[in-house]
Amino acid sequence: DSDETGRYENESLLRDKVQEIFDRDIIETEALNFIRGRSIVNTYLIIDEAQNITPSQAKGIITRAGRGTKIILLGDPQQIDRPFLDERTNGLSYAAKCMKGSPLCWQITMSRDECERSRLAMDAVQRL
Repeated sequence: DSDETGRYENESLLRDKVQEIFDRDIIETEALNFIRGRSIVNTYLIIDEAQNITPSQAKGIITRAGRGTKIILLGDPQQIDRPFLDERTNGLSYAAKCMKGSPLCWQITMSRDECERSRLAMDAVQRL
């Protein structure tokens, strides 16, 4: 919603709707360790902040996909806050590089114009 003022107008109504989705088990959240040793079937698995996972974790996540599962890795390789990872060695970049060209994988990279961060945040990314 691009309307900054109207976005939070009915926040309590939105909160109730989101809670209902969780209560009905339509959406679940789990720690990354939850998927170890499992096959995940018929699921949309969304991994947010994937730039902070290791290549081994990325492999572990993707190779757990069972029938009907779609995996979405979200992240910004310039927003890494985990030691020993950088723009090239993080799990998001690793998965993007290794899965490139797969007929089962699609990748979307947003341009700076599509980013919702402030000008200050974008300036900091360049300077820090």
